[in-house]
Amino acid sequence: MEAQVLRIFDLLELYRGKYSSKKDVFTFRKGQEWKAFTATEYLNFADRVSSGLLALGVHKGDKIATIINNCPAWNYLDMGIMQIGAVHVPVYPTLSQHNFLHIFSHADVRFIFVSDRSIYDRICDILPRVHTLEAVFAIEKTEGVRHWKELLVLGQKEQNNSLIREISAGISPGDLATIIYTSGTTGAGKGVMLSHSNFVSNFMATANIVEPKNVSKALSFLPLCHVYERMLNYMYQYLGISVCYAESIEKIGDNLRELQPDMMCAVPRLLEKMYDGFNTRGRSLKGIKKSIYFWAMRLAEDYEHPGQNSNLYEIRRKLADHLVYRKWRKALGGKLRFIVSGGASLRPKIARVFWAAKIQVMEGYGLTETSPVVAVSNFEPEGMKFGTVGPPLNGVEVMIAPDGEILCRGPNVMLGYYKEPELTSEVIDNEGWFHTGDIGLLVEGKYLKITDRKKEMFKTSGGKYIAPQEIENRFKESDFIENIIVLGENKHFAAAIIVPSVVHLRGWCSSKGYDFISHAEAIKDERVIQRIQREVDEMNITINKTEQIKTFRLTDHEWTPESGELSPTLKLRRNFILDKYRALIYDMYDAR
Repeated sequence: MEAQVLRIFDLLELYRGKYSSKKDVFTFRKGQEWKAFTATEYLNFADRVSSGLLALGVHKGDKIATIINNCPAWNYLDMGIMQIGAVHVPVYPTLSQHNFLHIFSHADVRFIFVSDRSIYDRICDILPRVHTLEAVFAIEKTEGVRHWKELLVLGQKEQNNSLIREISAGISPGDLATIIYTSGTTGAGKGVMLSHSNFVSNFMATANIVEPKNVSKALSFLPLCHVYERMLNYMYQYLGISVCYAESIEKIGDNLRELQPDMMCAVPRLLEKMYDGFNTRGRSLKGIKKSIYFWAMRLAEDYEHPGQNSNLYEIRRKLADHLVYRKWRKALGGKLRFIVSGGASLRPKIARVFWAAKIQVMEGYGLTETSPVVAVSNFEPEGMKFGTVGPPLNGVEVMIAPDGEILCRGPNVMLGYYKEPELTSEVIDNEGWFHTGDIGLLVEGKYLKITDRKKEMFKTSGGKYIAPQEIENRFKESDFIENIIVLGENKHFAAAIIVPSVVHLRGWCSSKGYDFISHAEAIKDERVIQRIQREVDEMNITINKTEQIKTFRLTDHEWTPESGELSPTLKLRRNFILDKYRALIYDMYDAR
């Protein structure tokens, strides 16, 4: 009889039974080769973690923090913590010391696990101020820090599996499993309390979408400390899909070719970079090959929903596939069939290109507070629509409030914010509706479309409301624009700071016979500025007059989570950008 999954750690029962012979539950790069970890290793390590923590005096409800890069050990700790009723507090490694201190102190963490020296160095100065902290362990050997093998050795010495099962039996599906702190783009993050049943309801509902597609291997690269990748990580395990942890986002291409996964999840920025890579490849060609390549690209951009393309279109697509698209798939490993995209809106043009190339991109939407999926495309007839995030997930209700805010209700909605009952009551009303803070609509009464963040909408001095995210997504359809932020709160017109695409800019300069000395020099070149101006003018025609970008400034600095302009999920950190570029903003407005 197959194990019933009611708590997250019930997934382990599947590896004691249904998947007990699995040789590659997780795959991880160690040195120069990829190493697979078996079901037996998974179970043994998880139980040793549990026994070790019990020997250290950990009880139900105690908080254990991890700052660990994606690897099998993340799972051993995750399951080991939760199956004895302790609470896992996963933390982004890129946070500021201020945010680290806030999380550790606010959550009353007793133990912290870090990946290595680089992460320990980021937190060591604030550790004396965390009064509940008892010890720090490192996964990699780190001088001056206890190695996590000490915990494993202790767990092996004190191993008591019957006690672990006894404690596990007393944990209810509604009990607190984890506290995930929101990224805190405008200050200290809130601690989102998620129960076992929150996560289980979400990964089982999404598993129903993926299961018929017979996926055997998935690539994982987004941080496991983020609710999105974490839920999918559980879904993979529920379906017995092998999880391969990528080395880094920079090596995604190499890892796809080496591991040849069937699916992965991504954020739109990665898909945009892949799309840019396709374009760069085309621009490097000459003559008839270049003409054929961009004919295929234009054909892909015209792809319609499955079953809605004409017979003539499909004949052309088959030819384009033979000449171009199959080479794209080969560059992505050759077996990649599905990509789940979330975290932000994806340009429909990019989704169409991937679908035309037989890589199905399924868009979804959710929040940390909703475990996370609220809506996602599926493979049923009429299960997806370009430009939307699909229909609400099975079991989740969605309603659009009179002011356009998206409300949702279901088993995925959080328990609340840790130690913040007043904040909780502000977002979950008496009828159980969670107020997402996002603005959207139901296209055809079925497909959810996100238009903006409620808090990010602003009013010009003329009293006109502007939803910046929708405009930014429109402008990023230009190959010349890598990133953009739209400004204008309490100003008399909308303006923008634009990060030009250095790859496209270099190619354009080369085609025009212009010298490309550096990105910094290029954005000062009047010819480049005029070319970007033409893109802005063309995009302005497609939006309302009050939303049109009247002026802009260029920056040569790429926006990344490390440089601060983007959150860990690659969303704009607006307050940070406004502060960092205040001189440019002054030049556009106050200096006029």
